[in-house]
Amino acid sequence: MPVRQAEPRFLDPLLGIVFDLDGTLVISQHDFYRMRREVIRLAERYGVGPGQLSVEMPMHRILEVSRERILASGAPETLLLRFEAEFHRLIDGIEMQALDRTAIRPGAKELVTGLVERGFRIGILTRSSEAFARAALVRTGLAEYFPYLRSRSAPGPTKPSPEALWHLLKEMEVPIGRALYVGDHLIDAECATRAQVRFYAVMPDPKETGTGTMTVDRFLAGGADAVATDLFELARHLNVAVPPKDARPGLAPAN
Repeated sequence: MPVRQAEPRFLDPLLGIVFDLDGTLVISQHDFYRMRREVIRLAERYGVGPGQLSVEMPMHRILEVSRERILASGAPETLLLRFEAEFHRLIDGIEMQALDRTAIRPGAKELVTGLVERGFRIGILTRSSEAFARAALVRTGLAEYFPYLRSRSAPGPTKPSPEALWHLLKEMEVPIGRALYVGDHLIDAECATRAQVRFYAVMPDPKETGTGTMTVDRFLAGGADAVATDLFELARHLNVAVPPKDARPGLAPAN
Protein backbone atom coordinates (compact mmCIF):
# COMPACT_ATOMS: atom_id res chain seq x y z
CA MET A 1 0.00 0.00 0.00
CA PRO A 2 1.44 3.41 -0.94
CA VAL A 3 2.45 5.67 1.92
CA ARG A 4 -0.08 8.43 2.42
CA GLN A 5 1.26 11.84 1.54
CA ALA A 6 1.12 14.67 4.03
CA GLU A 7 -2.10 16.63 3.63
CA PRO A 8 -2.36 20.43 3.80
CA ARG A 9 -4.64 21.96 6.36
CA PHE A 10 -8.22 21.68 5.19
CA LEU A 11 -9.68 25.16 4.72
CA ASP A 12 -12.89 24.54 2.76
CA PRO A 13 -15.82 22.56 4.16
CA LEU A 14 -16.45 19.07 2.86
CA LEU A 15 -18.81 18.82 -0.06
CA GLY A 16 -19.33 15.07 -0.46
CA ILE A 17 -19.24 11.96 1.72
CA VAL A 18 -18.97 8.47 0.25
CA PHE A 19 -19.95 5.41 2.26
CA ASP A 20 -19.17 1.75 1.99
CA LEU A 21 -22.43 -0.24 2.11
CA ASP A 22 -22.12 -3.71 3.66
CA GLY A 23 -21.19 -3.50 7.32
CA THR A 24 -21.10 0.29 7.28
CA LEU A 25 -24.72 1.26 6.55
CA VAL A 26 -26.39 -2.17 6.42
CA ILE A 27 -25.76 -5.52 8.07
CA SER A 28 -26.08 -8.16 5.38
CA GLN A 29 -24.48 -11.30 6.84
CA HIS A 30 -22.98 -12.38 3.52
CA ASP A 31 -21.46 -15.86 3.51
CA PHE A 32 -18.03 -14.67 2.38
CA TYR A 33 -16.36 -17.96 3.24
CA ARG A 34 -18.73 -19.81 0.92
CA MET A 35 -18.16 -17.21 -1.80
CA ARG A 36 -14.40 -17.59 -1.63
CA ARG A 37 -14.56 -21.37 -1.46
CA GLU A 38 -16.81 -21.66 -4.50
CA VAL A 39 -14.85 -19.10 -6.52
CA ILE A 40 -11.67 -21.07 -5.86
CA ARG A 41 -13.36 -24.22 -7.12
CA LEU A 42 -14.48 -22.31 -10.20
CA ALA A 43 -10.96 -20.96 -10.83
CA GLU A 44 -9.47 -24.43 -10.56
CA ARG A 45 -11.92 -25.67 -13.20
CA TYR A 46 -10.51 -22.95 -15.45
CA GLY A 47 -6.94 -24.13 -14.94
CA VAL A 48 -5.71 -22.38 -11.80
CA GLY A 49 -3.56 -24.90 -9.96
CA PRO A 50 -4.54 -26.28 -6.54
CA GLY A 51 -2.95 -24.38 -3.68
CA GLN A 52 -2.50 -21.14 -5.63
CA LEU A 53 -5.59 -19.61 -4.04
CA SER A 54 -6.70 -19.53 -0.41
CA VAL A 55 -10.00 -18.85 1.34
CA GLU A 56 -8.01 -16.46 3.55
CA MET A 57 -7.47 -14.15 0.57
CA PRO A 58 -9.87 -11.22 0.08
CA MET A 59 -12.21 -11.77 -2.85
CA HIS A 60 -10.62 -9.11 -5.05
CA ARG A 61 -7.24 -10.78 -4.62
CA ILE A 62 -8.65 -14.21 -5.50
CA LEU A 63 -10.02 -12.71 -8.70
CA GLU A 64 -6.75 -10.94 -9.52
CA VAL A 65 -4.65 -14.07 -9.02
CA SER A 66 -7.12 -16.17 -11.02
CA ARG A 67 -6.90 -13.76 -13.93
CA GLU A 68 -3.12 -13.77 -13.78
CA ARG A 69 -2.88 -17.57 -13.71
CA ILE A 70 -5.40 -18.08 -16.52
CA LEU A 71 -3.59 -15.61 -18.78
CA ALA A 72 -0.17 -17.00 -17.85
CA SER A 73 -1.30 -20.47 -18.94
CA GLY A 74 -1.58 -19.25 -22.50
CA ALA A 75 -5.34 -19.69 -22.57
CA PRO A 76 -7.26 -17.57 -25.09
CA GLU A 77 -8.79 -14.34 -23.83
CA THR A 78 -12.24 -15.78 -24.50
CA LEU A 79 -11.61 -18.32 -21.72
CA LEU A 80 -10.85 -15.51 -19.28
CA LEU A 81 -14.03 -13.71 -20.32
CA ARG A 82 -16.07 -16.87 -19.71
CA PHE A 83 -14.45 -17.29 -16.29
CA GLU A 84 -15.25 -13.69 -15.32
CA ALA A 85 -18.86 -14.02 -16.48
CA GLU A 86 -19.32 -17.22 -14.49
CA PHE A 87 -17.58 -15.64 -11.51
CA HIS A 88 -20.05 -12.76 -11.45
CA ARG A 89 -23.08 -15.05 -11.84
CA LEU A 90 -21.83 -17.20 -8.96
CA ILE A 91 -21.12 -14.29 -6.61
CA ASP A 92 -24.31 -12.43 -7.52
CA GLY A 93 -26.40 -15.51 -6.76
CA ILE A 94 -24.85 -16.13 -3.34
CA GLU A 95 -25.04 -12.43 -2.52
CA MET A 96 -28.75 -12.11 -3.27
CA GLN A 97 -29.46 -14.96 -0.84
CA ALA A 98 -28.45 -12.58 1.97
CA LEU A 99 -31.04 -9.93 1.03
CA ASP A 100 -33.81 -11.35 3.23
CA ARG A 101 -31.60 -11.08 6.32
CA THR A 102 -30.18 -7.66 5.48
CA ALA A 103 -31.03 -4.92 7.99
CA ILE A 104 -30.17 -1.28 8.47
CA ARG A 105 -27.27 -0.64 10.82
CA PRO A 106 -28.29 1.29 13.95
CA GLY A 107 -27.70 4.99 13.47
CA ALA A 108 -27.53 4.89 9.66
CA LYS A 109 -30.85 6.61 9.04
CA GLU A 110 -30.10 9.38 11.52
CA LEU A 111 -26.63 9.93 10.06
CA VAL A 112 -27.58 10.15 6.40
CA THR A 113 -30.71 12.19 7.14
CA GLY A 114 -28.63 14.74 9.00
CA LEU A 115 -26.03 14.93 6.22
CA VAL A 116 -28.65 15.42 3.51
CA GLU A 117 -30.41 18.08 5.55
CA ARG A 118 -27.12 19.93 5.84
CA GLY A 119 -26.68 19.86 2.06
CA PHE A 120 -23.95 17.26 1.60
CA ARG A 121 -23.78 15.12 -1.51
CA ILE A 122 -23.59 11.52 -0.39
CA GLY A 123 -22.86 8.39 -2.35
CA ILE A 124 -22.00 4.72 -1.99
CA LEU A 125 -18.94 2.84 -3.22
CA THR A 126 -19.39 -0.90 -2.72
CA ARG A 127 -18.02 -4.20 -3.94
CA SER A 128 -21.55 -5.59 -3.89
CA SER A 129 -23.44 -6.00 -7.16
CA GLU A 130 -25.70 -3.23 -8.42
CA ALA A 131 -28.77 -5.44 -7.97
CA PHE A 132 -27.98 -6.29 -4.36
CA ALA A 133 -26.94 -2.76 -3.42
CA ARG A 134 -30.10 -1.19 -4.83
CA ALA A 135 -32.34 -3.84 -3.28
CA ALA A 136 -30.62 -3.54 0.10
CA LEU A 137 -31.10 0.24 0.08
CA VAL A 138 -34.79 -0.15 -0.71
CA ARG A 139 -35.21 -2.83 1.95
CA THR A 140 -33.58 -0.67 4.63
CA GLY A 141 -35.31 2.58 3.66
CA LEU A 142 -32.11 4.31 2.53
CA ALA A 143 -32.63 4.37 -1.24
CA GLU A 144 -33.97 7.93 -1.40
CA TYR A 145 -30.77 9.31 0.13
CA PHE A 146 -28.33 7.86 -2.41
CA PRO A 147 -28.62 9.11 -5.99
CA TYR A 148 -24.94 8.26 -6.46
CA LEU A 149 -23.83 4.62 -6.27
CA ARG A 150 -20.95 2.71 -7.79
CA SER A 151 -20.84 -1.08 -7.44
CA ARG A 152 -18.73 -3.92 -8.77
CA SER A 153 -21.24 -4.15 -11.64
CA ALA A 154 -20.10 -0.76 -12.97
CA PRO A 155 -17.65 -0.77 -15.90
CA GLY A 156 -14.03 -0.15 -15.03
CA PRO A 157 -12.01 -0.72 -11.85
CA THR A 158 -13.64 -1.71 -8.57
CA LYS A 159 -12.71 -1.03 -4.96
CA PRO A 160 -9.94 -0.96 -3.71
CA SER A 161 -8.72 0.66 -6.93
CA PRO A 162 -8.55 4.42 -6.35
CA GLU A 163 -10.05 4.90 -9.81
CA ALA A 164 -13.34 3.48 -8.56
CA LEU A 165 -13.57 6.22 -5.94
CA TRP A 166 -12.40 8.88 -8.39
CA HIS A 167 -15.08 7.85 -10.90
CA LEU A 168 -17.79 8.20 -8.26
CA LEU A 169 -16.53 11.56 -6.99
CA LYS A 170 -16.42 12.85 -10.56
CA GLU A 171 -20.06 11.83 -11.01
CA MET A 172 -20.90 13.56 -7.73
CA GLU A 173 -18.92 16.64 -8.86
CA VAL A 174 -16.93 16.56 -5.63
CA PRO A 175 -13.20 17.44 -5.73
CA ILE A 176 -10.88 14.92 -4.05
CA GLY A 177 -9.82 17.54 -1.51
CA ARG A 178 -13.42 18.09 -0.41
CA ALA A 179 -14.38 14.44 -0.06
CA LEU A 180 -14.55 11.93 2.76
CA TYR A 181 -14.86 8.14 2.56
CA VAL A 182 -16.41 6.18 5.45
CA GLY A 183 -16.08 2.42 5.82
CA ASP A 184 -15.74 -0.47 8.24
CA HIS A 185 -12.97 -2.51 6.62
CA LEU A 186 -9.28 -2.14 5.78
CA ILE A 187 -10.11 -2.46 2.09
CA ASP A 188 -12.01 0.82 2.46
CA ALA A 189 -8.99 2.42 4.10
CA GLU A 190 -6.78 1.13 1.28
CA CYS A 191 -9.07 2.57 -1.38
CA ALA A 192 -9.27 5.99 0.26
CA THR A 193 -5.55 6.12 1.00
CA ARG A 194 -4.59 5.26 -2.57
CA ALA A 195 -7.06 7.86 -3.86
CA GLN A 196 -5.68 10.51 -1.46
CA VAL A 197 -9.16 10.96 0.00
CA ARG A 198 -9.50 11.32 3.76
CA PHE A 199 -10.91 8.24 5.45
CA TYR A 200 -12.96 7.81 8.61
CA ALA A 201 -13.41 4.29 9.89
CA VAL A 202 -16.39 3.03 11.86
CA MET A 203 -15.88 -0.12 13.88
CA PRO A 204 -17.89 -3.14 12.65
CA ASP A 205 -21.24 -3.74 14.27
CA PRO A 206 -21.06 -6.57 16.83
CA LYS A 207 -23.78 -8.44 14.90
CA GLU A 208 -21.67 -8.49 11.73
CA THR A 209 -19.82 -11.80 11.33
CA GLY A 210 -16.20 -12.24 10.25
CA THR A 211 -15.00 -8.78 11.32
CA GLY A 212 -13.09 -9.64 14.49
CA THR A 213 -9.75 -8.63 13.01
CA MET A 214 -10.73 -4.97 12.65
CA THR A 215 -9.21 -2.84 15.42
CA VAL A 216 -8.67 0.87 16.02
CA ASP A 217 -4.90 0.44 15.72
CA ARG A 218 -5.19 -1.41 12.42
CA PHE A 219 -7.44 1.28 10.99
CA LEU A 220 -5.10 4.06 12.07
CA ALA A 221 -2.10 2.19 10.68
CA GLY A 222 -4.05 1.77 7.45
CA GLY A 223 -4.49 5.51 7.00
CA ALA A 224 -7.70 6.36 8.86
CA ASP A 225 -7.91 9.95 10.07
CA ALA A 226 -10.25 8.87 12.87
CA VAL A 227 -12.20 5.85 14.08
CA ALA A 228 -15.71 5.91 15.54
CA THR A 229 -17.21 3.13 17.64
CA ASP A 230 -20.56 3.23 15.81
CA LEU A 231 -22.66 5.42 13.52
CA PHE A 232 -24.23 7.35 16.37
CA GLU A 233 -20.78 8.38 17.53
CA LEU A 234 -19.76 9.26 14.01
CA ALA A 235 -22.88 11.40 13.57
CA ARG A 236 -22.23 13.24 16.84
CA HIS A 237 -18.59 13.94 16.25
CA LEU A 238 -18.09 14.23 12.49
CA ASN A 239 -17.22 17.91 12.21
CA VAL A 240 -16.66 18.16 8.48
CA ALA A 241 -15.06 21.63 8.39
CA VAL A 242 -11.86 20.92 10.33
CA PRO A 243 -8.50 19.52 9.22
CA PRO A 244 -8.72 15.71 8.96
CA LYS A 245 -5.93 15.09 11.46
CA ASP A 246 -7.55 17.10 14.24
CA ALA A 247 -8.65 15.00 17.20
CA ARG A 248 -12.39 14.99 17.78
CA PRO A 249 -14.05 14.04 21.07
CA GLY A 250 -15.16 10.43 20.99
CA LEU A 251 -13.00 9.54 17.99
CA ALA A 252 -9.66 7.78 18.02
CA PRO A 253 -7.40 10.21 16.11
CA ALA A 254 -4.43 9.39 13.93
CA ASN A 255 -1.07 10.43 15.32
